[in-house]
Amino acid sequence: MIRNNTSLECSTLSRLIVVTGASAGIGKATAKRFAENNDKVLLIARQEKRLTQAAEEIESSVPGADVEPLALDMSDAGSAEVLQSHVRATGLPVSGLLCCAGAVPQSEGADTQDVKSVLTEWREAYRANVMTSVVAVEGLLPLMADGGSIVLYSSIAAYRGSGGTGGYGAAKAALHSYVHTLATRLGSRGISANAIAPGYVADTDLFGGRLPAARETMLVRQTALGRAGDPVDVAELGFYLCSKPGGYVTSQILQINGGSHHGV
Repeated sequence: MIRNNTSLECSTLSRLIVVTGASAGIGKATAKRFAENNDKVLLIARQEKRLTQAAEEIESSVPGADVEPLALDMSDAGSAEVLQSHVRATGLPVSGLLCCAGAVPQSEGADTQDVKSVLTEWREAYRANVMTSVVAVEGLLPLMADGGSIVLYSSIAAYRGSGGTGGYGAAKAALHSYVHTLATRLGSRGISANAIAPGYVADTDLFGGRLPAARETMLVRQTALGRAGDPVDVAELGFYLCSKPGGYVTSQILQINGGSHHGV
């Protein structure tokens, strides 16, 4: 039930929302946004200490937040069974799955590499950015509520390419095809599937603190709005896609980049 004609807030009945990559950046901001809506949020990430800290931060800033951290590597197929077990224990179906987990391979950006290094980079790009989504989605599909929402996280790099040998951009582009396939597969259940493709977003761990100041300045100057994105900007879009007003949006790649790349 919507409070009024303009509000995106959802019913006071608790929904179960699963957010991967929830220990920092866009994932943590996304988990917090759903916690503010009184949803039960299951936070997933690899590093248990950082994940616990993220959950504690959300609990301290959102009174009454119902959040649960669960340390898992979602590129490991075995994690799907553990995740399924925790979801079943809640007694709730999954209303929203937001796969924020992702990373730029550390070798990305090198000008020249031997074939072995190139293959290592591409495998890591797909492991971190594609398989983390596939394992989460396929594992939770049997436990998703009809009318639920799946949101994957792409990147402006899927349109522009990326540094190094391009493994990161190619991995993100692979999610676009997966989204369209999911939307077709799940449409009969009323489940929407979309991807969000952010441009440069500050205050994330994506570049591991390696982004030079000159590069950051250039990325900001490329935007029409003259500023970097904020994790909260992206979190709001994810929240909308999981709301009743966003329910008819499916099989879409939604760019959010301040105008640094125009829609196609």
